[in-house]
Amino acid sequence: MAARRLVDVVEVEPRATAVVSLVTDWETFPSLWPALLGEVWKAVRAAGADAGRNVMLYKDDRPAVEIGVELLGQLEPTGAITRSSLPAGLAATTTDHGPPNRESLRAAHHAIADFCERTARRRAGPRWEIYSHHSEIPAENHTEIYHLLA
Repeated sequence: MAARRLVDVVEVEPRATAVVSLVTDWETFPSLWPALLGEVWKAVRAAGADAGRNVMLYKDDRPAVEIGVELLGQLEPTGAITRSSLPAGLAATTTDHGPPNRESLRAAHHAIADFCERTARRRAGPRWEIYSHHSEIPAENHTEIYHLLA
């Protein structure tokens, strides 16, 4: 039996983002996001904008997604790159420690869903991941996972 992850409920503020939005399927998505994230970083750097960490917002289960970065300054939309924001409100959250790993991230999302079921909390649908800046030291990497609550 896997250890139970710590899940907290927190109030989150909106965070400005620069993103590429798309609707895809779960089979195709893993092959798309690296290049799209690269395009966002290219646009942010070209504009001289300040950016933070990488983000992934899943608006629904199709998935309709936004792939991008926290936007710490101004950025004019260009091409497929638009301004957006991560949701605000009450959210259930956990942290996945170590470099991003599909199975571990999936388990973290399931831990939040299980927590919500056990505590009679209803998820609103949107969920997102905020990735720490990459470190060559695996223990310094982590991903914050959030599910907006209804």
